[in-house]
Amino acid sequence: NELDLVERLAVSRPTVRRAIAELVAKGLLLRRQGLGTRVANRKVHRRAELSSLYDDLARDGDNPQTRVLSLARSADVVAAQALDLPDDTAMIAIVRLRLAGGRPFAILRNWLPAAVDLGRAELETSGLYAMLRARGIRPVVAHQQIGARMPTPQERRELELKGTQPLLTMTRSAFDASGAAVEYGSHCYRAEDYTIEVMVDER
Repeated sequence: NELDLVERLAVSRPTVRRAIAELVAKGLLLRRQGLGTRVANRKVHRRAELSSLYDDLARDGDNPQTRVLSLARSADVVAAQALDLPDDTAMIAIVRLRLAGGRPFAILRNWLPAAVDLGRAELETSGLYAMLRARGIRPVVAHQQIGARMPTPQERRELELKGTQPLLTMTRSAFDASGAAVEYGSHCYRAEDYTIEVMVDER
């Protein structure tokens, strides 16, 4: 409880309360009236938040690696509509294979405004959101959809899937504080290796 933490850590009670509130917001603690505060189950790999998979894997010590499968300028109707742009808008289309611990983990397809200048070398050594932030581009809000499907033959080969192993999928349309399009992502993951945690509260 709060009083025990105040005594053990030699900090003020307001400091303890703020720390607990922050950990609850991050999904690391669960607070329920009548039951107290406890550590959340950590079997999940990633929380549903506006973050980069590269950064999440690096933080967890999973040694992320990236192979750029393609990098080109093209128009994509689905990506343009997801970002509220004209269908014929030219964008940068990126396809990457993300590895964790030396094993294929995910295929990441992203579309960005054509004005964003990214190179293969940088894409293979950093997370996409870190590269965008370095250019003064900050996604602050996104619409995400999570689903599942069977892989295509090419996805099966690249992710080294066997038999009837499914994919977990996530699409994301991200925008900056002014509402301008930042990126559209369509990602697929080895379902046996990847889960997404969503915290919900009664309103």
